[in-house]
Amino acid sequence: MDILSVFGIRGRPKEVHRLSDALRDAGIHPALVPDSVKIAVIKLLRENDGGKIADIDTSCEKAAPMVAYCMLGRDDYADVNDVAAADEVENRLRLAIDSGESLDAQLAMLTLLARVTHPDVVDTFDLEID
Repeated sequence: MDILSVFGIRGRPKEVHRLSDALRDAGIHPALVPDSVKIAVIKLLRENDGGKIADIDTSCEKAAPMVAYCMLGRDDYADVNDVAAADEVENRLRLAIDSGESLDAQLAMLTLLARVTHPDVVDTFDLEID
């Protein structure tokens, strides 16, 4: 990485563009997701893959639905995708809450800490920041 990239002169990293595409595919416009959340998601993906993301497209395609669901809530997520997709992400979220240490749990916590989690998701899963 060169100095121009550090200061954002060369634009956003490719990973952020890939994540933005995956978020759009998951039903949420990337402009609605704060840049800080996108960068943190990329960091979590990197950490989850041992420091370097092996397959950025696959990683983003897995993370984006969780972020979108947490931000949109079940009803809006199901409207944009379908009920089966909402059920799948909801099941992932339940498992993540039970495990507490998975990537999905970290993504859900990220949206909660960034204060972008939909109120219905907070209520349904009784989420709170200690």
